Amino acid sequence: MTGADAHTVHDDGPWLQDIARANLYAIIGRFFYSAPDDLLLAAITQDQSEDSMEQGELGKSWRELRETCRTAFPVVLRQEFDNLFVGVGKSEITPYLSHYVKEAASGRHLVHLRQLLEGWGLARRDAAGETEDHVSGICDVMRHLVSEGYPLEEQGLFFNEFVFPGVPGFCSAIERSPNASFYRRVAQFTAAFVMLEKSAFDL
Repeated sequence: MTGADAHTVHDDGPWLQDIARANLYAIIGRFFYSAPDDLLLAAITQDQSEDSMEQGELGKSWRELRETCRTAFPVVLRQEFDNLFVGVGKSEITPYLSHYVKEAASGRHLVHLRQLLEGWGLARRDAAGETEDHVSGICDVMRHLVSEGYPLEEQGLFFNEFVFPGVPGFCSAIERSPNASFYRRVAQFTAAFVMLEKSAFDL
């Protein structure tokens, strides 16, 4: 089944339309790559896409995130981002998803990821400062698979091996952090979206 064909199942299951899925992966990836600026905050607060989401946990968490964006100040968000994901010496919360898989398998996890991306022609550029298992990079791969119409089976294999094993643990770490405020909302939305994707792939 191709990405285009996937539209035929969205009306009967928990799937969002492919364009919405790709956009949400892009937004999540952007949030975890760097702190949001005025343009991103404005774009989210003006967005009307919640009507296309289910009225469940995803829709609720999206509305709460949008409300939080309305009163957010970029300078404060930059400080929160640095406190959580940059730090001095070692970040409080690592954004590298291999950390959240079983420790014995984390090295093989990254090697397999690199091999798969190379096969798709998506290998990391030499100038890139982040390794391939950064949550933003993983989200960007999913955005690419969805927007380019890769078969659902192929999307599901990548999701189940490289997204779902790490993202819930990553989001839980953010939610537990006393330094998380804005990013607690981001983590809640991310977790809700990933769980919806998981339910859809499991059908």
